[in-house]
Amino acid sequence: MRKRWSLFATIMTLISAVVIFSLLMTDILISNLLNDHTKNSLEEKALMIARVMAKTELVQDALEGDEAALKKIQAYTSDIQEQNGVEFIVILNMDGIRLTHPDVRKIGKKFQGGDETEAMSGEEHTSTSEGTLGKSLRALTPIFSDDGTQIGVAAVGISLAKVNEVMSEGKWIIVYGSLLGLIAGIVGAYILASYIKRVMFNLEPAAIAKLLQERSAVINSVREGIIAVDMQGNITLVNQSAIDYLQKLGLNTNPIGLPISSYIPSKGLDRVLAKGEEQLDEELTINGTTILVNRVPVKVDKKIVGALSTFRDKTEIKKLSDQLSGVKTYAEALRAQSHEFMNRMQVIIGMLHMKNYDRLKEYLDDIVDQQSGDISAITSNIKDPVIAGLLLGKLSYAREKGAVLNISIMTVVPELTAAVSYEIITILGNLLDNALDAVENSSTKEIELKFAKTGGMIEMIVKDTGKGITKEEEAYIFEKGISSKGENRGYGLYLVSESLRKLNGKIELESVPDRGTTFKASIPYVKEENGR
Repeated sequence: MRKRWSLFATIMTLISAVVIFSLLMTDILISNLLNDHTKNSLEEKALMIARVMAKTELVQDALEGDEAALKKIQAYTSDIQEQNGVEFIVILNMDGIRLTHPDVRKIGKKFQGGDETEAMSGEEHTSTSEGTLGKSLRALTPIFSDDGTQIGVAAVGISLAKVNEVMSEGKWIIVYGSLLGLIAGIVGAYILASYIKRVMFNLEPAAIAKLLQERSAVINSVREGIIAVDMQGNITLVNQSAIDYLQKLGLNTNPIGLPISSYIPSKGLDRVLAKGEEQLDEELTINGTTILVNRVPVKVDKKIVGALSTFRDKTEIKKLSDQLSGVKTYAEALRAQSHEFMNRMQVIIGMLHMKNYDRLKEYLDDIVDQQSGDISAITSNIKDPVIAGLLLGKLSYAREKGAVLNISIMTVVPELTAAVSYEIITILGNLLDNALDAVENSSTKEIELKFAKTGGMIEMIVKDTGKGITKEEEAYIFEKGISSKGENRGYGLYLVSESLRKLNGKIELESVPDRGTTFKASIPYVKEENGR
């Protein structure tokens, strides 16, 4: 498997390649432009000198045959040639014979190069040709007399070696500048790569991608809904559980990028962003459904950069709570039976030690009759083993408390689903516990539990002989946390009402002061799970 480049090496290589390519293209373009400019400048220079020669009176006189001018013209052109740094200034007559030349031996001889034809025809032009002095850049200008007759040609040449030298000097300047640019680009690439690595906690892109995938997988696997916002209150993250649940509540818009206040009717996250304080187990109602919300600030380097909200359906949490409550009630009932069993065993052991066998026989007969009667009455009509076990345990618990629990079953209660069974345990367990508490200080400690079926509803009626409930208490007795028994109480009847709501049931209350209270809980009749 080919090894991947590190982020640092990749950034360095890419930026360096871009800088080198850019500088190379710049060098080529500037070099071409500089070459053209240099050549044009030298051509202009040569033409200017040639034009000056063509207008010089001394040159014109020499071409017209003035002997004095002919003697002076060589010295004059040599002077101008030296002052302007050109390779040659040659004056030709119309026969192409040189009147001047840097090499005096060439004076009087035919001009070489073959590029003088146009100039002899009266056309100014430039060219690159090879003559007796080698290759040169030439400017040739026709010379006219005062009456307009062409009398000769002025040729000015600049050595191509000099032209190339001038262009090379400019090219080296470009090369030096490019090298400096390349060094600056590499240094900049190094600084940028180092900064990016530091900002990314020295992680490679593959590691960051893996972390992002893992984070997304973890967030989306969480059952609770998760929503995150930035400092402006705009939604930046929503996990799949939140999307699925909010869609069930009628919120179908893609929330990413939306202000949280326009998506969910709550100011909670705004307060968390402003104050940086946690808000735990807050209730929020969306389209008639209540959810439990936790809101916490998100901090980076001790600075708040956003906020996170997690939520879950309150009914699901209550269901778990109710199930735990039902299991607890069932366990307490079994403990009561176990305690009653131990008490009876101690009585039996005591009678055995005293060898009072006749009385022991009567005691065992009573226990068997009572136990078999209770078990037979309950199990023959209560088909759900969990509910039957609860009632048998409550019978033992009532006897332990010195109370009488009479159970009258007028209809068959079928075997139920686990969820429904747990709800009924919550209802019966709390109603019977409240009844036992109510008769604790009464002279008559009697409780009656009755099962009946009326109009497609199963009724569970719990009646006690306690002190009763006042009218004022009836108004709020089913509210959460309301109780006359002290702190951390007042949850039993609240759980009863919640379980009945889940089962589409209802509860009625009738109480007479000093005579007792009757609760009638009704739920729709549910057929047996297996269809029997």
